[in-house]
Amino acid sequence: MFTYTEILGILLMFFGTVALAIPLGKYIAKVYGGEKTLLDAVFNPLEKLFFKLSGIDASKEMNWKQSMVALLVINAVWFIYAFVILIYQGSLPLNPDHNPSMTADLAFNTAISFVVNCNLQDYSGETGASYFTQIFVFTFLQFVSAATGMAALAVLFNALKERTTDKLGNFYNYFMKSLTRVLLPLSIVVAVIFLFNGMPMTFKAKDTVVAMQGDTSQVSRGPVAAMIPIKHLGTNGGGFFGANSAHPFENPNYLTNVVEMIAQLLISMAMIFALGYYLKRKKLAWVIFGVMTVGFLMLAIPNIMMEVKGNPAIAKMGINMSAGATEGKEIRFGAAASGYWSILTTVISTGSVNAMHDSTMPLSGMNEMLAMMVNAFYGGVGAGMLNFFIFIIIAVFISGLMVGRTPEFLGKKIEAREMKIAVLVSLLSPLLILGFTALASYFAAHDTNMGWWFGGKASTWLNNPGYHGFSEMLYQFTSSNANNGSGFEGLNDNNPFWNITAGVVMILGRFIPIIGPVAIAGLLAGKKYIPESAGTLKTDTLTFGLMTLAVILIITALLYFPALALGPLAEYFSM
Repeated sequence: MFTYTEILGILLMFFGTVALAIPLGKYIAKVYGGEKTLLDAVFNPLEKLFFKLSGIDASKEMNWKQSMVALLVINAVWFIYAFVILIYQGSLPLNPDHNPSMTADLAFNTAISFVVNCNLQDYSGETGASYFTQIFVFTFLQFVSAATGMAALAVLFNALKERTTDKLGNFYNYFMKSLTRVLLPLSIVVAVIFLFNGMPMTFKAKDTVVAMQGDTSQVSRGPVAAMIPIKHLGTNGGGFFGANSAHPFENPNYLTNVVEMIAQLLISMAMIFALGYYLKRKKLAWVIFGVMTVGFLMLAIPNIMMEVKGNPAIAKMGINMSAGATEGKEIRFGAAASGYWSILTTVISTGSVNAMHDSTMPLSGMNEMLAMMVNAFYGGVGAGMLNFFIFIIIAVFISGLMVGRTPEFLGKKIEAREMKIAVLVSLLSPLLILGFTALASYFAAHDTNMGWWFGGKASTWLNNPGYHGFSEMLYQFTSSNANNGSGFEGLNDNNPFWNITAGVVMILGRFIPIIGPVAIAGLLAGKKYIPESAGTLKTDTLTFGLMTLAVILIITALLYFPALALGPLAEYFSM
């Protein structure tokens, strides 16, 4: 039965995260600013050795184009590395359960998914991946993909900080600092907590268990505790097991549930405060935090209420719904904590689940999709702030037009080039999400025979026809574009059509929204600085915060409402 202690637990988790994020943000600003930290003595020698062996000059300044080339090159190398291992994993060591190699299309999807911080999984972890793959591909990529987003944001920080320059720091330096000073130390702390709470860390094969009634079953296990900390801290979300954090080995108890929820929001929130400390504009950081938090609460509160209230159609049958909507949920966590997690994980593009999103109430599913469609209320590590920067640029431009002044942001004029990039980036997401959903819907509606090499008949994709089936397809491309990775798992997605199309969406949905904001910031950095005057539009005020929120809400509604009306809204009104 639902109790108010569940709500108290949610409040403590949220405010506890804020309390940790503020000092962490200050620390991250010091790291990117080149100031001394306690971890320098440990990691400076390791960093120097790495850069010496790799031939990288970490002290060499880069412009925004050089930074983005570096980002794309190392990600291309990681994709090739991951793809090769996945198609040969059946022949590689650390595979005591003899899991087979992946097909080419599944390896393509999976390699892209982990490289771009999405972790969309069209396979089940315990049967689809070996221990070698889980550690040397998935866990490795969860670290470096998170550091990629953080390093890109550090480049943007530099561009906004300097008055007029094309030297924006060194991408490789920021990348390494993100790994050694932030992601690795935090992961070690979280891993210790998980180990003491019974999370497995072993290379042994499946264990044979005899149940109390005498049934014998094989229980998968593995080096789980090495992967789950970075899964959340890096807003990756890919689970060691198919059930993700609903699995008792990935999430043993309520304490680990709390730690996982705090971990997945912590760095994304800290990056907001890091911007304020780095630019010495704390008020701007609080305005951004306020807008993101209002947006988050507008999605989280209704979800918690709907999941706690339960399914009205079942209640009409005389079935007690006092425990809330329990289908697809872990009773040990409850409807309230599951509703909170469902928005937390979609708002910040983690994509991990402690309950099945396919079983949430229709409007809860809509909010989960809206969280990913906006993709800027906290967002993934680094990427969330980059996405929000696009909305800031659009809001500044519209505000400037409204008051009859040339739009300016932090002393730099926003002109045609910057706006063209911002508009192109903002239109990319609906193009990918709605375009590919329309294509999939056409094939499904006409029961098109795609051929055995492309997944057979389209009707086999959907276990749920009608409105919910449309929502499943819409959710898949929304999740892919937002680099989220969660899914409405009624969709049969492990076939060439979904593996390839979702892979294409993941690539474009990851790198263009990173390159676009960094390009805008780089262009602004090269412009002449204009001192503030009485007519300057202040961007660290409540008024501008409300303007930015209005821009986000209006753009999102105009772009996505028709599609949502065909899926979750239609399902809700048909209940």
